[in-house]
Amino acid sequence: MSLPRPELTRRRLLGTALALGAVAPFAAAPLAAARPARAEGTTPSRLTLPAPTGPFPVGTAPLHLVDTSRPNPLSGPGMSPYRELMASVWYPASPARAGEGLPLAPWLPDGAMRAFLAAVGFPLDPALVPLTAGRLGAPVHRTGHRLPVVVYSHGSGSHRADHTVMVQELASHGYVVVTVDHLGNCFSELPDGRVLTPADLHGTMYALDYSVDLRFVLDCVEQLAAGHNPDAGGRPLPDGLGAAVDASRIGMFGWSKGGTATACTMLADRRVLAGLALDGPMQPGFGHPSITADLDRPFLLMTADFARATDPYVAEFWSHLRGWRLEVRAAGAVHPSYGDNVTLIPQAGRLLGLAEEQIQRMVGTIDPARALLIQQAYPLAFFDLHLRHRAAPLLDGPSPRFPEVAYLP
Repeated sequence: MSLPRPELTRRRLLGTALALGAVAPFAAAPLAAARPARAEGTTPSRLTLPAPTGPFPVGTAPLHLVDTSRPNPLSGPGMSPYRELMASVWYPASPARAGEGLPLAPWLPDGAMRAFLAAVGFPLDPALVPLTAGRLGAPVHRTGHRLPVVVYSHGSGSHRADHTVMVQELASHGYVVVTVDHLGNCFSELPDGRVLTPADLHGTMYALDYSVDLRFVLDCVEQLAAGHNPDAGGRPLPDGLGAAVDASRIGMFGWSKGGTATACTMLADRRVLAGLALDGPMQPGFGHPSITADLDRPFLLMTADFARATDPYVAEFWSHLRGWRLEVRAAGAVHPSYGDNVTLIPQAGRLLGLAEEQIQRMVGTIDPARALLIQQAYPLAFFDLHLRHRAAPLLDGPSPRFPEVAYLP
């Protein structure tokens, strides 16, 4: 989410503000009249995410992080006096033991899912929440060498699960991925069962500087690599996790405000070697300063509403990129198209009997199946090139595999 400009429409402002991009069209549509599109007496199917394509099964584990150097902007029963974050770590799991009685992680915990659906006005049964590919607590696959790390930052009013398709894709190809909930500006559930929402900062949620949170997360990544457990409650880590983390090879990506925060973090902290913004506005405000300094490390823009050809803030940011740089843009994509939105909204919308036109207003006219392939392929190629130094022909120019993607060097 970015500082609003006067010409932005109400639909676009709301659409960029909340996860799934769902509240804007539903605010204008008669949701009370929507009815689940299923036969009488039948049970609707659970929503689904595409399976990752990598050679490894995926494991995941939650982390409760507390930064004792900063006061907590949130107050209430059970709250720490210090800044709290929730995170998840995703990683390649041991093929031999990944499925040994370990449950698949839900896309969102039940409490957070209920709060999210209530906030965005989606009259959907929380039991239909999709399952991810990640086995909770699975042991880490032992490769004999450490693995590169990628940190993910969500958009304003969203949550750390919002780009699970990309996250588990990277993990299945041998990355350790840390996803972060910026508490106070997201939907999140803490280990003691407390559920926090964007309303908990009482109108000041946009003032949170994500980049300060992200620099603390980088400290926690270094703790993991050194064999320490950063979880505030001391909950056991997956077997082999510390030995798998390579804190000398860290990348970062984020959607919307998280994309802007990725750029701000890179400018402030050289531990991040490569960054990717998913339609990041790059505007000052809402906790982030103007981006006026040069950035000498690789940066990829995957744009839709916030393209440099039409957005002066993105164009200004582009002019400060002094390292490897590239912008790609998929035809028919809108702000929520790069993420789980593009598959979950059509599935949920059809259960609720929404018209295709309503669904396309939320996720764009791009074919969801193609959008999923794009978001699996391009981030992986980018981080393979810049964290593993592997050839990435997909980034060399327009690809016949993805004719709908414009290559904008």
